Amino acid sequence: MSGERLDMDPAAQVAAELRARLRSMGSDELVELCAQLLSTYVMEGVLPLSRAAESTDLASDAAGEESFAQMLKRLKAARKDPVLDRFIIDGENISVMDRQELARFRTRMGMVFQSAALFDSMTVRDNVAFALREHTKLSEEEIREKVKEKLAIVDLFGVEEKFPAELSGGMRKRVGLARAIIRDPKIVLYDEPTTGLDPLTTESVDDMIIGAREKLGVTSVVISHDIGSSFHIGDVVAMLHDGRIVEMGPPEKLRHTQEPHTKHFLATWFGRT
Repeated sequence: MSGERLDMDPAAQVAAELRARLRSMGSDELVELCAQLLSTYVMEGVLPLSRAAESTDLASDAAGEESFAQMLKRLKAARKDPVLDRFIIDGENISVMDRQELARFRTRMGMVFQSAALFDSMTVRDNVAFALREHTKLSEEEIREKVKEKLAIVDLFGVEEKFPAELSGGMRKRVGLARAIIRDPKIVLYDEPTTGLDPLTTESVDDMIIGAREKLGVTSVVISHDIGSSFHIGDVVAMLHDGRIVEMGPPEKLRHTQEPHTKHFLATWFGRT
C-alpha cells in the first residue's frame, strides 16, 4: 500500500488502486482485488493473542472502533466471508469454514455486550442458562449448578431469581459475563464494558475482567475508548486509527509512543491527569 495512505481519503485510495489495475483484469480477478482492498481497508495489521492474555483495543475515532467491532461480529456470521480472506484465530482460518464448522468454532468464544443485552423478561438464572438450554442436553439440575458456579466466578450470590431491572449497572455487566462464560470459552470479547459507568463501578468491572482471566485462563479482547481502564486491564494494547492498527504493545510502551495518532489520543487523557 502507498506510503501516503494516512493522508488520503480511504474511498479515494481504493478507487485509485482499482483504476491502476482495472484495464488489464478479467472479472474474476477484479472481484479478488476488491476483496483484498476491502480487507486492507477494514483492518490492516495483525493482532496476536496468546492464551490467558488480555488484549485491549483502543480507537481514536468511532470509525476505527466500529471497523474492529464489525470484524469480530463476522465471527457470528454463519457463512464464508470473501472480504476477510485470512482471519486466523486459535490457529484456524475461520474465513474458509462452512456453516457447521463455524458453529462448532463459536463455542470457543463468549461475548459481553456493551449494555449487557440481558433478556428483561428472564431471571438472572434463565439469562445465564440460555445457551445451555439451547445448545446442550444437560438436565435442569446440571444447568442450575453450572449457573451457580459461573455467577460465583463473577462474585454474584443469591441473585438467581432477580430480574435485570432489579440489578445495578455493574451487576448486569457481571451477569453478562457469567452468561458469556457458561460454555467455558477460550476467548471472551468485550464491547465497551465500562461505557456509561461511574468510576467506582468501572473499577469493579475492570477487576471482574482481570478476575475472569485469572480464574478461567481465558484470553480477553476488549474494545474500549476508556484509556484508564484499558491500561489497567491490558497486557497488550492496540491503537486503531482509520481502520488500521497503528501502534501496539504493553501499556508502558504506548505511554511513551512517538506514533502521532496514538500520542495525540493518549494526550487527551494523560494531559489532564
